[in-house]
Amino acid sequence: MTRKDLDCRGLACPGPVLKTKEMVDQGGLESITVLVDNPAARENVSRCLSRSGYQVQVAEEGGTFVVTGVRPGVGPCELMAPAPGAAAALPPKVLVLVGADRLGRGDDSLGEKLMASFLGTLKELGQELWCLVCLNAGVRLAVTGSPVLDRLQELEAAGVQVLVCGTCLNHFQLLEAKQVGETTNMLDIVSHMRLADKVISLT
Repeated sequence: MTRKDLDCRGLACPGPVLKTKEMVDQGGLESITVLVDNPAARENVSRCLSRSGYQVQVAEEGGTFVVTGVRPGVGPCELMAPAPGAAAALPPKVLVLVGADRLGRGDDSLGEKLMASFLGTLKELGQELWCLVCLNAGVRLAVTGSPVLDRLQELEAAGVQVLVCGTCLNHFQLLEAKQVGETTNMLDIVSHMRLADKVISLT
């Protein structure tokens, strides 16, 4: 059995998932164990291995997360592109990048109301709304106590991908408070932006 071990402790996002992806993309790997030292890296590496076809197990040993993937992957851990000929039948993919917890500058209270109104109106994009990415202060919208949490949950229930930056959640000490979306990393965010037909940025 071809086995590899990676020690990614101390690496900032997206270092652990990039190193894991690099190892997986070499091919022929039946088993891989990755050591990380924070919950965001644990989730990112686990998702990367799972997307590549591995069965993933996670254990914690003295503050270190041991992420183990077994069985060979069937593809890279990046997002899969649509099958040839399928794109013509799909609506354009719109990605909304939210980098703040309020909209505009001048009055914070007004900015919070405008953000709530914006998120509530996004559903008017219909099937074109493909992905919503929260980063920096925008991750506060996806946690316990957020005044717009119900709007994000409604979008996710309607099929919109909601990605929440794990590094940002860690920075604001909100990782355990996240209530909606998928904890993600910069590799996933950039991959989604590359696949989107249009990006709307609120940063």
